[in-house]
Amino acid sequence: MAHAYTPGLKVAEFSDIEKLRRLPLLGEVLVNLKDRVSATQLVARTELPGKVYPMNVAGELGLNKADELPQFMLKKEGESVKKGDLIALKKGFFGLFKSEFYSPVDGTLDQISKLSGQVVFSELPIPVEINAYVEGNIDQVIDKEGVVVKTQGVHIQGILGLGGEKYGEIKMAVSSSNQLVDIADIKPEYKGKIIICGSRITSEALNKAKEIGVIGVVVGGFDYQDIRNILGNDLGVAITGHENIGLTLILTEGFGTIPMADRTFKLMTKYEGKMASINGATQIRAGVMRPEIIIVHNEKPDESGSKNYAESGIEPGDLIRVIRSPYFGKIGKVKSLPSELHKVESGTWVRVLIAEIDGNDVLIPRANIEVLEK
Repeated sequence: MAHAYTPGLKVAEFSDIEKLRRLPLLGEVLVNLKDRVSATQLVARTELPGKVYPMNVAGELGLNKADELPQFMLKKEGESVKKGDLIALKKGFFGLFKSEFYSPVDGTLDQISKLSGQVVFSELPIPVEINAYVEGNIDQVIDKEGVVVKTQGVHIQGILGLGGEKYGEIKMAVSSSNQLVDIADIKPEYKGKIIICGSRITSEALNKAKEIGVIGVVVGGFDYQDIRNILGNDLGVAITGHENIGLTLILTEGFGTIPMADRTFKLMTKYEGKMASINGATQIRAGVMRPEIIIVHNEKPDESGSKNYAESGIEPGDLIRVIRSPYFGKIGKVKSLPSELHKVESGTWVRVLIAEIDGNDVLIPRANIEVLEK
């Protein structure tokens, strides 16, 4: 029977995981195929070109012709320079009325132009290094570009995140999934840890966590206004994950006070004390990138309750999470999958499903939900 596959959010205790680790420019790969790597091990590196500064040195020296410039240069093309180095000198009569030009940057003198009279400087290159992010085996080496790391373990995807990749120990900050975390709940021993909170963390508690050195916070919900205050603007549709907020924040359910999904909370409790890789990067509208928590292990659990959603598609009884208003962040259970199309407010005819959310049956476009995969 034909079916439409609905992309899902993973909440899996044991899953095959592949991570592409690619440089922004061609560079050097530091590991070999089949190597076992740790999460923090460097796997590739390169250098980004520094900012370029074209300077009108002929004009600064008061030359009549641009082609006179080379005879007054004290540095050659390709030489390293430091900010404040004397680069060019023109002496006047009897050594008086000297004209001088000094390097504006630490970097390299790239070019001396006899046509324009300009000297081009570039800042020092910026080193870029990428690590494996997860412990695993090198499954593929992409020459001069990066690697694919393959591993297995817990893979949980949240609904929204802020901040980039972090690696640290899982620490439970609450004993139940519906507990709110306030400033008094943040303890000094959480320094360097990824703390698991319940239904919401207050902005005051988040600030204290940042002050004491918590590297990651995983929580069911967070106030949208507090996110606006952190970012200084609305989320928009851009990719998150590059915010410099001092830690990585991952919402597993949505905005507001929402208890963390029972399965997610139980997995976090079970693996407390284990090391985890987390990343807050999220692409909201397209749904192609979700914040994630990965805990590498090789203890394969009983798979009797698992399901291949790519083969079976969504079915009645599956748990779903709504990713657009008016039920954004809500978790429900699929009750039926009508085959006929339904006309929505925009006038478009779309496929829908009926799900039970908070005790009520609601009709939702299938494009507005994600399956909570086991």
